[in-house]
Amino acid sequence: MESTKPLALEAYEQLAEAYAARVDTKPHNAYYERPATLSLLPDVAGMNVLDAGCGPGVYSEWLVRRGASVVAVDASAKMLGFAKARVGQAAQFHRADLEGDLAFLQDGFFDIVLAPLVMDYVADWHTVFRRFHRALKPEGLLIFSVGHPFFEATYFKTDKYFETEQVSCVWHGFGVNVEMPSFRRSLNAVIDPVLESGFELMRILEPEPTEEFRRADPIRYERLSRLPSFLCIKAKKGSA
Repeated sequence: MESTKPLALEAYEQLAEAYAARVDTKPHNAYYERPATLSLLPDVAGMNVLDAGCGPGVYSEWLVRRGASVVAVDASAKMLGFAKARVGQAAQFHRADLEGDLAFLQDGFFDIVLAPLVMDYVADWHTVFRRFHRALKPEGLLIFSVGHPFFEATYFKTDKYFETEQVSCVWHGFGVNVEMPSFRRSLNAVIDPVLESGFELMRILEPEPTEEFRRADPIRYERLSRLPSFLCIKAKKGSA
């Protein structure tokens, strides 16, 4: 089958420099999604971790500093450049589409697959999750974050909630305006591929903004304290 370009590749190539410059302090990332996702991780010292959709390397750096052996993957060459500058030789980096074959991943090698805020750009979750399942050790962990189905259905004003729709909006939060395409899914369409790919669900986390978020952006803090924006999932490898 002929490969296709990752959905949001052009947008992230355009956004890469601004994203890398602000990811440590932009409230939605640094003080909302990231603390919630990291709270689902165990002690990673000595573990093999796949950072799937590594972006500019903020998660890879966090993992390496805590003693993990990291393999990081991203489709964007610019994002990988920033990740390599941030992490150096302490992690292995691969430019690859998660919907590609990922032939460099060893079966049964990883303790954790971490996929923060990347699955919203992936059409076929079953194929990707089955690949992650094969790459994980027995009882290995899959931890990922996505846009919350309630938020996205409301934001995009859909009248087709149960369909998976390709949607698009303009991002302003990184200091440049970028048209960002993604896929909007129902809650069933988030959870079912996890279970159907051989994982056992361990935790569904609806994050709340942190105190750091309140200090940085009190207006959005109030809004996120009442309505969710992201969803974090933790699952364990079972029998396929």
